[in-house]
Order: sequence, then structure tokens, then C-alpha cells
Amino acid sequence: MEGHNAGSQHQFTRFRKYFSTYTITGRINYVIATYAMLASIILYFKLRPKKKTPAVTQK
Repeated sequence: MEGHNAGSQHQFTRFRKYFSTYTITGRINYVIATYAMLASIILYFKLRPKKKTPAVTQK
């Protein structure tokens, strides 16, 4: 009883080494990357300069 993936050892390189769906670490990295992307989008829209409307002049 050696486990689920006893006969197949995966040797990932480059991108797949850090973002693999086969390992717990890879899944955690996906979650962290997703949260970081969402946070950066929210911060971008909150911190970008607001459009100023032209001042109304009285005649």
C-alpha cells in the first residue's frame, strides 16, 4: 500500500513546478495568485484618479 501516485513521480519544471494541480503547494499558489490579482484590481479602481466635472459658471 504505497498510496495513490506510488508508481508515477511527477517532475515538473518552470511554471508547472509552482502552479501544479497535483500538489497541495501548487493549489495554494493558485489561490494566492487569484487573491492577489483580485486585490490589485480592486485597489486599481479605488485609487485611480476620479474624473472631474467642469465647474458650472454663472452668467
